[in-house]
Amino acid sequence: MTPRPNRPVYLDCQATTPCDPRVVAGMLPWFNENFGNPHSIEHVMGRAADAAVEQARGALAALIGADPREVVFTSGATESNNLAIKGAARFAAAEGDPRRRVVTLATEHKCVLESVADLAAEGFAPVVLPVRADGLLDPDALRAALVAPTLLVSVMAVNNEIGVVQDLAALAAAAHEHGALFHTDAAQAVGRIPLDVRALGIDLLSVSGHKFYAPKGVGALYVRRRPRVRLAPLFSGGGQERGLRSGTLPAPLLVGLGEASRIAAAEMDAEAARIAALRDRMLAGLAAALPGVVVNGSRTARIPGNLSLTFPAARAQALMAACPDLCVSTGSACGAAEVEPSHVLRALGLSEDAARRTLRIGIGRFTSPADIDFAVAALAAAHASVASQRTEA
Repeated sequence: MTPRPNRPVYLDCQATTPCDPRVVAGMLPWFNENFGNPHSIEHVMGRAADAAVEQARGALAALIGADPREVVFTSGATESNNLAIKGAARFAAAEGDPRRRVVTLATEHKCVLESVADLAAEGFAPVVLPVRADGLLDPDALRAALVAPTLLVSVMAVNNEIGVVQDLAALAAAAHEHGALFHTDAAQAVGRIPLDVRALGIDLLSVSGHKFYAPKGVGALYVRRRPRVRLAPLFSGGGQERGLRSGTLPAPLLVGLGEASRIAAAEMDAEAARIAALRDRMLAGLAAALPGVVVNGSRTARIPGNLSLTFPAARAQALMAACPDLCVSTGSACGAAEVEPSHVLRALGLSEDAARRTLRIGIGRFTSPADIDFAVAALAAAHASVASQRTEA
């Protein structure tokens, strides 16, 4: 029998990642030793904080192939997605642009789907495209949708539930062929896979720090300068971040974001190989123990650390309850009264029953082979127990 771990085994790295200790060490002095406001550049502490913020901006820009002046700091990807989508639409409308179509995917994060839906009340026309059974968007399907004049296309770089990687270069090219801007929610991609906004042809890109070992509550939006992308700000204030995002910048969090960016740039390739080996180890173990387990989404176009697995006979909630020392998540969003099947899994064509038998597993930087072996044994034992109870019932 696999021994119980000293602490829970965490395999939910699509939900969040722990702060890397190196990130924490870099942040600490900026909480109490140099706590200056980075906008108070008339004195030495403010100038030091401003310099640290700009170093962080440069580190993140280097990670995604951008100019530092194209990085606007935000509180995270939800704010960045709202600013990109609503900001682009509202600025265009204010300038008299007649285009009203905003195109996105059925598998996007809720903050993108809701941002696009919100624009309908302002006279815009949301268009939500389906994906193939592997979770990917066919560029030809996008081109067909773009026959009608379109203002903006928003497609997630890496899906937060099934981990598939969209062909951003092809999709951005299709958008540009028809004169539309291209935005990508890259919260699950930055720091995990190589990204180059220039090579990919991206106009707007959203970043979330806590998805790649930086702290929660900080992120960024890449806004292309040449040719210039114009946005209307979401709220008013002191005009920080080139007038696009007012508010005092949190220097400690941004220092952490910068350090996480430097670590990712240096270690991403080796880390991806190690994590992919752990993923393959887990899948092989579960497939041997539970014939019939299914991987959702493309098996090739995906990030190394994600497994979206539909189990043969046991529901995900029951499996999680039977594995209290294992931190994974369901493919479902919790509603007020009940757990609804994941909109992503349903968009792939899974039945409601199959969606309820699906777990999302996220392997990360601090996952060990022992963690993987524990998870395989725990899930296999739990599945046998839960399935037998269902049979008896």
